[in-house]
Amino acid sequence: MAERVRHEIERAVQRNINGLEFLTAPRQTVGAMASDLLARRGTMALYRYRSVADEVYRVPLLMISPPSNRGYIFDLASGQSFFEFMLQRGYDIYLLDWMPPRADEADLGLEHYVLDFIVECAERIARETGEDELTLSGYCMGGTLAVLYAALAEPGRIANLLCFTTPIDFQHMRLFRAWADKSHFDVDQLVASLGVIPPELMLGAFDLMRPANRTAGRIQLWTNMWNDDFVKSYRMFDRWAAETLPMPGRYFQQIVKQLLWDNALFNGRMKVGERQVDLKAIKVPILSIVAEHDHVVAREAAAPLLTMTGSTDCEEILTKGGHVSVVAGASALRRLWPSIDAWLGKRSV
Repeated sequence: MAERVRHEIERAVQRNINGLEFLTAPRQTVGAMASDLLARRGTMALYRYRSVADEVYRVPLLMISPPSNRGYIFDLASGQSFFEFMLQRGYDIYLLDWMPPRADEADLGLEHYVLDFIVECAERIARETGEDELTLSGYCMGGTLAVLYAALAEPGRIANLLCFTTPIDFQHMRLFRAWADKSHFDVDQLVASLGVIPPELMLGAFDLMRPANRTAGRIQLWTNMWNDDFVKSYRMFDRWAAETLPMPGRYFQQIVKQLLWDNALFNGRMKVGERQVDLKAIKVPILSIVAEHDHVVAREAAAPLLTMTGSTDCEEILTKGGHVSVVAGASALRRLWPSIDAWLGKRSV
């Protein structure tokens, strides 16, 4: 009994010490692996991560971050970094990341992301590596952009498609659809008034999806404040969530109208610019990662990726955890990422 009391007292003391440090500390440092900026144009930034393995796979891997979030979620810290894990196993990794769009970029639309930015990055990677094809990967809406590009790309440019929690059927994005219901959400007026959509709008949507989530997170933080590793991890994830990016108004308008309202990608009516999107045109191997407790992209929203394309080599991995834990964290390193490596390695030689 005395030992248990002593243990709780020590935790309480450490909790108060760490609590004071948490309130006064600067932003948590993120990033484990070295990278080089290859191209920067407006909101677009392309990075190449430096290899750490003696042998590197022939087929490069391009990861696309969702335009609303920074790409360092894939490389938070050593032991929690998807990029660190894959670099150690010999993958040649590139990241298409996003910077806050300027006021004069408010008119950027899906066609700019899919037919301009991704195209430029694919061409630059081909020049860097001498390889025409690459593995295209994306997380959340970055995955949807990857799917759109894969459906429109010339044959021979994509070797594999790797998607993390990627929505295809937006009918199952129920909370977002309710938030942006056309009966009360005037997206045209919003875009006309603001131009660039501020990040607070999206953060507010996430809070509405789980109104108690922020409070529960703070309670969990205080309960574990004695644990240095937990506090460090919390601060990294908290920084990433807080650094949600503004979005070009036209892109936001298209997402709402074409995907949330019309569900055009699932219904076969999707256009990017003047080009019709046909998912049957995607014939490369596909791996879809979905999370059992994902409150943002339900499994049903991602499932059509396995049935609506022209690929005969499709696989889904259903993993425990939530929306973010598929691309960051120590648990994914143990449970999920080895399976991704096993699938992708034999398709990257």
